[in-house]
Amino acid sequence: MIYLGKFLHTTSQQAKKESDRRHGEFNLIVTAADKKDAMAKFKERITEMQASTDFFEGASNVYLEHVLEMKSVPKERAVLFNFQSVVGDPVMPMISCQAPSGDTDGCKILDWQKNRPGFDGNAVIPFMDFGKKS
Repeated sequence: MIYLGKFLHTTSQQAKKESDRRHGEFNLIVTAADKKDAMAKFKERITEMQASTDFFEGASNVYLEHVLEMKSVPKERAVLFNFQSVVGDPVMPMISCQAPSGDTDGCKILDWQKNRPGFDGNAVIPFMDFGKKS
């Protein structure tokens, strides 16, 4: 199976100035035997990136937003992923859908509730936590 993971990250969270802290998102794709194998491969790759790049500097967390599972990549037509529609300026609410369509092309969203970032003061559980660094 093919697994596409969408992740959010926070970096340099120990910095006092907001302009020195960073956040963002990224995707990883992997072929794996099952979801458990895909999660292990995602963690391995993120750990490699944390050790060898500047992507996750300082006190950093990575959150798994969701995972898509696909049997294969369609050959006949392109599949839309990661669609967002934002109201007004960038600070306004937005609509986001990883794979929007009534026709799933053999793709399904695997929910990962335990690792969703919190909102409005709710607790957050990181997928990976690189701890506080100076």
